[in-house]
Amino acid sequence: MAIKQLSETLINQIAAGEVIERPASAAKELIENALDAGATRIEIATAGGGKTLLRVTDNGAGMQPTDLELAVKRHCTSKLDDNLFDIRTLGFRGEALPSIGSVSRLSITTRTAGATEGAVITIAGGRTDSVRPSPANTGTVVEVRDLFFATPARLKFMKSEKAEASAISDVVRRMAIAFPKVRFVLSGSDRTTLEFPATGDDRLARMAQVLGKEFRDNAIEIDAEREDIQLTGFAGVPTYNRGNSLQQYVFVNGRPVQDKQLLSAIRAAYSETIPHGRYPVAVLSITLDPALVDVNVHPAKSDVRFRDPGLIRGLIIGAIRQALAREGDRASTTGASGMMQAFRTEPFRPRQPWSAESSPYRPTHFETMDRGLSETPQASFAAFTAPSARTAAPLPEPERAIADAPAPQSFPLGAVRAQLHENYIVAQTQDGLVIVDQHAAHERLVFETMRTALHSKPVAAQALLIPEIVDLSEDDCDRLMTHADELGRLGLGIERFGPGAIAVRETPAMLGEMDAAGLVRQLADEIAEWDTANGLASRLEYLAATMACHGSVRSGRRMRTEEMNALLRQMEATPGSGQCNHGRPTYIELKLSDIERLFGRS
Repeated sequence: MAIKQLSETLINQIAAGEVIERPASAAKELIENALDAGATRIEIATAGGGKTLLRVTDNGAGMQPTDLELAVKRHCTSKLDDNLFDIRTLGFRGEALPSIGSVSRLSITTRTAGATEGAVITIAGGRTDSVRPSPANTGTVVEVRDLFFATPARLKFMKSEKAEASAISDVVRRMAIAFPKVRFVLSGSDRTTLEFPATGDDRLARMAQVLGKEFRDNAIEIDAEREDIQLTGFAGVPTYNRGNSLQQYVFVNGRPVQDKQLLSAIRAAYSETIPHGRYPVAVLSITLDPALVDVNVHPAKSDVRFRDPGLIRGLIIGAIRQALAREGDRASTTGASGMMQAFRTEPFRPRQPWSAESSPYRPTHFETMDRGLSETPQASFAAFTAPSARTAAPLPEPERAIADAPAPQSFPLGAVRAQLHENYIVAQTQDGLVIVDQHAAHERLVFETMRTALHSKPVAAQALLIPEIVDLSEDDCDRLMTHADELGRLGLGIERFGPGAIAVRETPAMLGEMDAAGLVRQLADEIAEWDTANGLASRLEYLAATMACHGSVRSGRRMRTEEMNALLRQMEATPGSGQCNHGRPTYIELKLSDIERLFGRS
């Protein structure tokens, strides 16, 4: 079969299959071009989920007519010199505009600040018209109509208009977080408008615009550096979590990326603090030398490759865990707001008329005087307010201890005032109250004690009577032996047994009888993918969490005041005490202002 040169139009359409997967991909490329042009205001208009219309208007530098003609040709760009390892802009491949033009009806209108008139160029299905003069404001307007009309097969794989519009919205949100100094406006065919005003250097304010105002109150600042690699941003407290990972944003040198290794590091940092099936909220920015990261992995530029991925993963996990240890015992404000909402939505149920005989709240000293009370409410009230009635009966021992407890002073979790239903501790703080789940709180404290002991010395190992031989590939064996010392400290003793096998001689005593071969194979797969062997440590921590759950203070136990106060003080000194091992909150804080709103006092 003879070999022939493909036409330029067909080449562009093939490239479009990688660069432009859906309308959101086109929106991302056009917004990146606007940002690279120095725009401070970007407006995006869509119709039909971006398939019918996608228009991006910016106030950037604009282009000269000669540059406009080159801009729609493949591999023509102003953002890249001869060094592919020094990329400091969002776009650099020079493929976006010709790829979009090959599968749609594309028009670009532009004008530079000093030009007397603008210029326009149009492309339809890869056929390019000549540049001609056109009235225009300073900046550029890129209009894409009938996306994929030249490749109808691609349209069959598009999702609904609502789904495509949602994908474009997600792109705008990511760009808005990365560039808080730029104003973004997104309008759709349903006449809804999504607007993010510029916030300048206040990055947290922009995050609150995108993620919701609650994020500001539940965010912990991240600022860490290791080997000239800087990690900044904000991460939510563990109890402030979501049902999916859509509110996890990572940026590398200002570029929004969706890299599975980075998202995996975030998930690992929150291990043992968030329930299964829930996801943390985080916005992280990694800044490093462009030579240490490859952003040219895929034409879509959403994946990156680091020269030292282990260093990046360790930096993310370490920085988040350090921040959680510093402030992670804070309760999420959503707990208090949920409580407030529950109070507001609880239907009012009128009580039965009060009587001294039937009231369960009758003071004990009424028992000796209620027979002499008049049946009228006035007489009853007079008897209650009489000097003799105001002499309180002696308090029982537990109540007296609580009444004599010290003032809240500056304790973050306050001083104990009551225990309800033998499970919930009520403490008074300087500006509100705290309700603590005693079992969940103590469970977390026991687990942290066990985990500290687990990592402070080698794990006890049990020798196997007959070593178990596990057949693996030679590469897997090499990778496992690289981590042999690390696994040995965790109680797993392994040796090389020929070129394609591993001999397991010891297993962690904590795990008892176990499938050693299955564990070794799992570790080999994990090392091959992530170059780490965290699976064994995670399994040991899971066992420690289970033991902590069974060894902690049980629900239904009546505690002394000294015990409850000691529990609060230990919670204040223990990192991550704001949630139990299963990720549930250990306490809820209710501010005095919230309580006053419940009673209509504010």
